[in-house]
Amino acid sequence: MTDPATTGRLLKRAQYLNHRAADRALAIIGTSLVQWDALRAISESPNSSAHRLAITTFQSDQAFGTLANRLEAKGLIVRTAGHGRRIEHALTESGRQIFEAGLQVMRGVGERSFAALTADEIETLHGLLERVGEIGP
Repeated sequence: MTDPATTGRLLKRAQYLNHRAADRALAIIGTSLVQWDALRAISESPNSSAHRLAITTFQSDQAFGTLANRLEAKGLIVRTAGHGRRIEHALTESGRQIFEAGLQVMRGVGERSFAALTADEIETLHGLLERVGEIGP
C-alpha cells in the first residue's frame, strides 16, 4: 500500500514544479504567479473584499493586503471603499490585459505540466484532487 505521506510529498512536488514553471513563464509578461493569481481572483469576483480574495488565493489577509498595495502601485487594480470597513477590488485596463495575457501563459504551462497524462487521466486526477483534503464529520 502506498504511504499517504509519500503521496502528499509527490503532490507538493508536482505543485512546486508547476509553480516554478508558471513563475518563469509569467515573468516574460512582467508578472508573477502570485500577482497573476490575485488578478484572476479579482477578475472572477470583481468588487470582492480583501478577505474573500485572500481566501480565494490561499493567502493571509495581511499578505493579500501587501500584494494588493503592490498591484495598485503598478496600476493593475483599483481599490474603493465598500460597505463599512470593506475595501473592494477591481482590475484596471492594464490589469485586465496582464490577466488575459497570463491566462494564455497559464494554459501553456498547464499543457506542458500535464503532457505525460492522457485526457482521461487528467479528468481522473481532477476528480481525485477535488476530494483530497475533505474531512468528514
